Amino acid sequence: MTNISQMRTKNNIFAYILFFASLLLHSLYASAAPSSQSASWPRTLVTAKGEFTLEAPPKRIVSTSVTLSGTLLAIDAPLIASGATAPNTLVADKQGFFLQWSKVAAQKNLFPLYITEPNAEAIAAQAPDLIIIAASGGDSALKLYDQLTAIAPTLVIDYGDKSWQTLANQLGYITGYEANAEQIIAQFNHRVLQVKQSITLPPQPVSALVYELRGGTANVWTPESAQGQLLTELGFTLATVPNGLQASTSMGKRHDIIQLSGENLPEGLNGQTLLLFSADASVIDKVRANPLLSHLPAVQHQRLYAMGNDTFRLDYYSANNMLNHIEHDFSKP
Repeated sequence: MTNISQMRTKNNIFAYILFFASLLLHSLYASAAPSSQSASWPRTLVTAKGEFTLEAPPKRIVSTSVTLSGTLLAIDAPLIASGATAPNTLVADKQGFFLQWSKVAAQKNLFPLYITEPNAEAIAAQAPDLIIIAASGGDSALKLYDQLTAIAPTLVIDYGDKSWQTLANQLGYITGYEANAEQIIAQFNHRVLQVKQSITLPPQPVSALVYELRGGTANVWTPESAQGQLLTELGFTLATVPNGLQASTSMGKRHDIIQLSGENLPEGLNGQTLLLFSADASVIDKVRANPLLSHLPAVQHQRLYAMGNDTFRLDYYSANNMLNHIEHDFSKP
């Protein structure tokens, strides 16, 4: 019995030694391992205005771009106010916030700064410690850049040549919410793979565009656009707009769209299938009724599909809605 008792005592001592040794090793590894936010402050991001440095994590972010606001909301950054678009439309609520994230904005008590036209005084009144503006597009406040930099550090982001995922990574890094960005991107990428496996592609290539009801013009998405990148991920092939077609630059120099005037529509919309963005079924009827387009194979064979009213500017929320439309329209039999 004495020998057995001695053995048990020795085993217990050995177990305690192993236990404390494991704690020591765990402590050493924990101190050596990088933290979840590996980059220390200050942080620097290369932007359309050159290098932008933020000294500390922001706590009061103001976005002048209703497009960028959706991504900031999705990563749960401390967004307190945002510029807005025209209210009570097919794409916006009564405050001018996009419908795809309107409920999230309400939950976070997001303050509407102004409708469409940037206002430096309204921005300053929010006492921001970070201002984010778009480099181009209808929601750009670039003309106020000098005024805004006097209020708070001002970050200029070009969303015209990036997917919303790239924007989420950039905004996540510079605000300190990179872990949230990585999480929603992983969730979305998983969904893209699921949708890709569940659909049958229509005749390729496709012309992806926004059809302007007034004047019968079109903005054709390029492979650099967020819409074009997502379509490519899903297996679609974008039709190439022929060189030499006159393109308007009414929205500034952009890489995500090619603006076609009415007389160039037939030649520019040369895809076997037309995917209509910022559109519902009523827009399909308008395209069919355009005599300039009636001879196009996509029109003749009724290969026109609406991607939803909220797909002119993609963020986490509208991109998921776009996947819903694609899954519905092209699901395997």
